[in-house]
Amino acid sequence: MSITEYELKIELEGIEDPDIGEDIVTLGLVNDVTIDDETARISLAFNTPYAPSEMEIGNRIREVCEEAGLEADLRAHAGAEHGFDDEVLPRVRNVIAVSSGKGGVGKTTVAANIAAGLEKRGAMVGILDADIHGPNIPRILPVESDPGVTPNEDIVPPRSDGVRVISMGFMTEDEDDPAILRGPMVNKFMMKFLEGVEWGQLDYLVVDLPPGTGDATLNLLQSMPVTGAVVVTTPQEMALDDTRKGVQMFNKHDTPVLGIVENMSSFVCPSCGDQHGLFGTEGADTISEKYDVPLVGRVPIHPDFGAEGSKGTLVKDDDSEVQDILEEMVANVADRVGEANRRTVSENTADEPDDALPTEVED
Repeated sequence: MSITEYELKIELEGIEDPDIGEDIVTLGLVNDVTIDDETARISLAFNTPYAPSEMEIGNRIREVCEEAGLEADLRAHAGAEHGFDDEVLPRVRNVIAVSSGKGGVGKTTVAANIAAGLEKRGAMVGILDADIHGPNIPRILPVESDPGVTPNEDIVPPRSDGVRVISMGFMTEDEDDPAILRGPMVNKFMMKFLEGVEWGQLDYLVVDLPPGTGDATLNLLQSMPVTGAVVVTTPQEMALDDTRKGVQMFNKHDTPVLGIVENMSSFVCPSCGDQHGLFGTEGADTISEKYDVPLVGRVPIHPDFGAEGSKGTLVKDDDSEVQDILEEMVANVADRVGEANRRTVSENTADEPDDALPTEVED
């Protein structure tokens, strides 16, 4: 006799979320289970495409179904009933803010590589260069065309090797022209970028924030549902002081800090391959320990960053020695987004009776 839907759900209780440590049924991650003609159709409350941990959970579910003599048909659906905002940016699944307490720590390099790395994994990705006075994203992600405009005057972002890009750099005649704007005009541009861009369907929108804890960051936190923030620092104590303030700011606005990236963590000698801590070593560990925030990446100083004639991101450069480091950072960020989303699902559905669970929608 084949397994019943009830029995299959009991089997699924044996699958533990690798990040949270509880089973996926108890967490409310299983929306619905139906069996039809030896096929188990399982709807999961997943909202983080191409996150390694969610792919691992999916593989475990397939194994359970195979052991039961069933073919697995997995689908994903996470919406308002799971605690996700479906009114602001309804076609954008996740907003990742990339922040730094001070300038000059390589925040834009990290943001661009996170965006490109997620796109490389297969996701639909956009990046918003919210640094109005210092828009550097187009230098790292050169676009293939000019921005477009819809009939209702929304901006259509151009693409850079698959990543949709919006930047203040597109609004100036020359790339060296400064954006000489007072606070109210900066806020006006920010709101246009937040509300007047036709992104289309996105799995991830990465927002490269200006350094510090000023208006642009507050506008973002108050205007759209931010899944979480990645905070970039360098090992020096002065940078770490400002990074602590940035972490505290996100905590006060109930925005999960997905992790810390320690940029310029060491210098990799191109001749011998040895690493040298030019700015100190493991400085970000103190923040990670104090605020219980994971260190999602250590990115070294390397000649490939900013090399003359280089275009695009190193996470997509198969010849770069730092590609593996950047790919690991991207995977860690995606996993942290997934963990934050699954905790949101659990908080909003844990007490929900089985017969009230939503039906599946094909991902």
